[in-house]
Amino acid sequence: MDKVKVGILGATGLVGQKLVQLLLKHPWFELELLTASGKVVGKKYGEIVKWLQGPFTPLELNELIVKNTDLDVVRESKVELVFSALPSNDALSIEVELAKRGVIVISSSDAMKFEEDIPLLNLEVNADHVELIKLQYRRGWRGALLKIPNCTAVILTLALKPIMDEFGLKKVIVSTMQSISGAGLTGVPSIDIIDNIIPYIEGEEERVEKESVKILGSLESQAVKPADIAISASCHRVPVIEGHLEAIFIETIEEPSVERALEALEEFKGNKIRALNLPTAPEKPIIVRRELDRPQPRLDRYINDGMSVVIGRLRVDKALRGLKLIALGNNLIRGTVGTGILIAELLTVKGFYL
Repeated sequence: MDKVKVGILGATGLVGQKLVQLLLKHPWFELELLTASGKVVGKKYGEIVKWLQGPFTPLELNELIVKNTDLDVVRESKVELVFSALPSNDALSIEVELAKRGVIVISSSDAMKFEEDIPLLNLEVNADHVELIKLQYRRGWRGALLKIPNCTAVILTLALKPIMDEFGLKKVIVSTMQSISGAGLTGVPSIDIIDNIIPYIEGEEERVEKESVKILGSLESQAVKPADIAISASCHRVPVIEGHLEAIFIETIEEPSVERALEALEEFKGNKIRALNLPTAPEKPIIVRRELDRPQPRLDRYINDGMSVVIGRLRVDKALRGLKLIALGNNLIRGTVGTGILIAELLTVKGFYL
């Protein structure tokens, strides 16, 4: 198979850098285009990026010229697919225009996440929702736009899906401890977060609650019917560099048992991409730790190259007549970049390139 030429919009931030790192060694994709804005345009990537993914910028990129984030530049590069790491206020117009002009766009921005024909994908949970992009042709688009969920929602919904399949879900309460990398390269000043916990992340709780019911919803009549689950989130920033930890409390429809729940999590028979052999998909997207003090970000955030969600402390919740557990996910890899690359791999297998 010839490699698919891809680009990254917004290649200098944390998400852009992680995309660069993972795509450079990818067997199916060839990194052709890096874009940014401002004074760095026209300069070599190795000269301008504040590289935080290892000791050195990859040699393959040192001489690559950073282009302007511009419609014509992307089209002239002849890439078939772009990963957009642009801020939401910059993303909407260019992502839509690229989709109109025949480019596949996989984006982590908030813009258009709840449009009926825009899939919000956490593949092991809802890979079938990718079919929504066929409806985008009604817009007159020759390409397509697909969305990566909020990183906290990715971790939460992957942890919930096996429990949902086994017992059904009525109510979920989640309290998160989110790393500073989730706020981006310059998102949290050191004076604010060192020796501190910040009990508020603007818009995060609303995003987690709303996105999760769409991800866990069912594809019906060419639209997603949101899951009928009450979800309440409380989100907090903690002084951890990478890895979001979530304390999850679940009211189930059927009376649960810890033994059946452990089996459901470890087997995850509802995994919707198990048979596709996607290069980035972990063999086990959910890892269960039975130690009383796991998972922990420093110890568990890179399990299966950061693509698995790690579950621990599973026990009965007497107050909710359900279950409670701790889930950990790498917010940059599983929560964002890895999920985006999985989406691109699914599109490749299904032949959605135009």
